[in-house]
Amino acid sequence: MKKNFLALAAGLIAACGYAPLKAWPLTLLAMALLLWLVADAPRLRSALARGWWFGVGHFTLGLNWIATAFTFQAAMPAWLGWIAVVLLSLYLAVYPAVATGLAWRWGTARSSAGTTGGTDALRLVLMFAAAWIVTEWLRATLFTGFAWNPLGVALLPTPVSWTAMWIGTYGLSGITILCAGMLLILWHRQWRPAAGLAAALAAAVGGAALTSRPAEGAARVALRIVQPNIGQQEKWREGFEAVNMARLETLSAGPPPAEPRLLLWPEAAITEPLQTELDYLPLQRDAALLRREVGALLRPGDLLLSGGITWRSATGKDLTSATNSVFAIGAGGRILARYDKAHLVPYGEYLPMRPILSAIGLSRLAPGDVDFDAGPGAQTLDLPLVGKAGFQLCYEIIFSGEVVDRRNRPAFLFNPSNDAWFGAWGPPQHLAQARLRALEEGLPVLRSTPTGISAVIDAEGSLLASLPWRERGVIDTRLPLPKPPTLFAHFGNVLPLAFALLLAGLAIVIGRRAGAIANRPETR
Repeated sequence: MKKNFLALAAGLIAACGYAPLKAWPLTLLAMALLLWLVADAPRLRSALARGWWFGVGHFTLGLNWIATAFTFQAAMPAWLGWIAVVLLSLYLAVYPAVATGLAWRWGTARSSAGTTGGTDALRLVLMFAAAWIVTEWLRATLFTGFAWNPLGVALLPTPVSWTAMWIGTYGLSGITILCAGMLLILWHRQWRPAAGLAAALAAAVGGAALTSRPAEGAARVALRIVQPNIGQQEKWREGFEAVNMARLETLSAGPPPAEPRLLLWPEAAITEPLQTELDYLPLQRDAALLRREVGALLRPGDLLLSGGITWRSATGKDLTSATNSVFAIGAGGRILARYDKAHLVPYGEYLPMRPILSAIGLSRLAPGDVDFDAGPGAQTLDLPLVGKAGFQLCYEIIFSGEVVDRRNRPAFLFNPSNDAWFGAWGPPQHLAQARLRALEEGLPVLRSTPTGISAVIDAEGSLLASLPWRERGVIDTRLPLPKPPTLFAHFGNVLPLAFALLLAGLAIVIGRRAGAIANRPETR
């Protein structure tokens, strides 16, 4: 039981590597401790339990911002938020538990009685890294997926993160395990395996850096990112629409630019529908007036990309659903294109099993009685002024390998978001994951959020400009250039899964060689 509490503590410590703390050395130490606990486990059940307790601590601390979302929901008490965090963590901890179970089963030497009989640390580390890659990918895929805070994002401040250009975020998580595993190997004084692993990691990091090609493209477009600092408690308050629009207009205005510009507003910046399918003339008129008001801010050649909503109707009369969208708007208020969010947030944008949950008093965390409809997925829209643009609305940006239409590669990604209900930990974590998408795909990422952190990220994942959390302001700069497609941009998540297969294969080969040596007559 003491080892389970030690695993819980290791999970809490490992989460300190994520933003805003960014104490990534603690993550490596905690993962090394978890590896030691797996090697020390006498039975498979013990290894599974230690991995599960690790996950409970890891996700409870790392996802504490979810509790803040409940403070904006009058239909449910705020204390329910912490229960939700713990319940979610109890489920998510299954994935680290499976990883530790696989590592124990295939990465440790056991006697005929089933207990561990000595530790080949390299074999254990390789198998655990392989298992972690696969289980983290599964976490991002099963039951609509929840990819928040992959382990590898903790190493974003280090050169090790460059390997994401080759093997993506899940592969980077495996690399993180290998880095932590060197500590375990050194603890066991297995110097040659430690030196070999260190050399392989250095070669991977150096290779990724050397094969990275510079950004390329024509003259860059002038852009302005707007951060109005409108909190969740204000945004949907009755009568606040005029204040909201006035603040957006003020921040968007300025001296007449010498050239057309790209203007970027946050997710749901416009709280009233810009389009409606309801066959109701006053609503149609209101939407048209709103489009003209927004379009009046734009000069000829300007382009606005703004979050907004569309009301939909199955009957033409009643509001039955909506879309969470990005609208491309030109001068005069003409809608040039629309992207509808595809990866919707359970309980935020739709209520699963609505008839059952609504009957017991549960509701969505975001305001509204209707659910959002999902869009078709990653799209590239060809727009005036900027050319090919990709879109990932808020939560969508966290899904590695799913953010770009690979058949029609964009020149940049726009990631409007509403992080105003994510507390102090959510926004910097969201930003870090957006930076990983830029690094993986070799594409700039532009973020506009109501309360921060809005940012301009270049095609190598570096932060070129940002606005602090809870600060009103604008970013005036130019659109960064894209890089040629990275290896990951070509093949996606096939690469980290192939990397996991390679690591598992190496671990099995090491185990068989050790078994063959142990069975030689002269070693008996």
